[in-house]
Amino acid sequence: MLSANLKKAYYNALIAKDSDYDGVFYVGVKSTGIFCRSVCPARKPKFENCAFYEKAEEALLAGFRPCKRCHPLSHPGEIPEVVSKLVQAVEEQPEKRWKEADFRNLSTSAAQASRLFKKRFGMTFVAYARARRLGVAMKQIKEHRAVIDAQIDSGYDSGSGFRDAFFKIMGAPPAKSEEVQLLKADWIDTPLGPMLAIGDEEALYLLEFVNHRGLEREIEKLRSRSKSAIIPGKTPIIDSIENELSRYFKGTLERFVTPIMMMGTPFQQGVWCELKKIPVGETRSYAYIAKELGNPSAVRAVGNANGANQLAIVIPCHRVINTDGQLGGYAGGLARKKWLLEHEANYGK
Repeated sequence: MLSANLKKAYYNALIAKDSDYDGVFYVGVKSTGIFCRSVCPARKPKFENCAFYEKAEEALLAGFRPCKRCHPLSHPGEIPEVVSKLVQAVEEQPEKRWKEADFRNLSTSAAQASRLFKKRFGMTFVAYARARRLGVAMKQIKEHRAVIDAQIDSGYDSGSGFRDAFFKIMGAPPAKSEEVQLLKADWIDTPLGPMLAIGDEEALYLLEFVNHRGLEREIEKLRSRSKSAIIPGKTPIIDSIENELSRYFKGTLERFVTPIMMMGTPFQQGVWCELKKIPVGETRSYAYIAKELGNPSAVRAVGNANGANQLAIVIPCHRVINTDGQLGGYAGGLARKKWLLEHEANYGK
């Protein structure tokens, strides 16, 4: 049974269309018989006409039908079918230069594709396809293929155009590509909203909720530290973490085993190692972590290291709370932190 204060907090989030609460609660509108997610663009009901649920199944069992505008039975931010088709088509033929007829064959248009990709990936479809072409080119050059072959295979007739595009995306000219590490980035849909995973063939470097505050800054920091280029795409590591996240949200994953790369100072890495020791369903205080590290006065530094974690859920910074039992901070939003802790409290039940 939800408390009156929690219902009021949910209503305020509904009015504000707060994306931090997307997937955390659903609202049934008594006057229409429809239930929605927190970010639904429809006109907002009065508080007295709202019934709040923390699972879509609860709203269905209460007799509400899903809203056709916000689709509450899909994952928050779930990728549209046309985007999935376009991504698959690019993966099948990354060297392809797209024409309007190609879009029509997939029941879309260049304008719609650009709009959907801009919303989903922060780049137009043309930019996405170009990044993939250049990613293929970089791989070929790293395998000691001739630059001219990589240029032709990636669909560039002009050598100067290829070099200019390569430098813009990769941050280095083709001749120096062996000095640049290549990371790939992909989106993973979860019940709490989409997450961005970045990794190479050997380890996961970043896993964050897409609306994580400062995500762009975190990506730039990762790019700088790893001296890497980041392009759209998948690796076996990203496939692995996607599978593990699916099992985690179902409550069936015992522990994460996807290899990770922790890029931080020795102190930060020490904090993160302590976080990984916290069992599912339990929490620890910042003071406790500081004490375990042999430096009881470093509570604030522990908090800063906690906030610098770039591997959400895998390194469970959400399991660290204040000494007085309050949740404390969480870059993914306190609503998500509360949801994750409650989910883990019922893990496997």
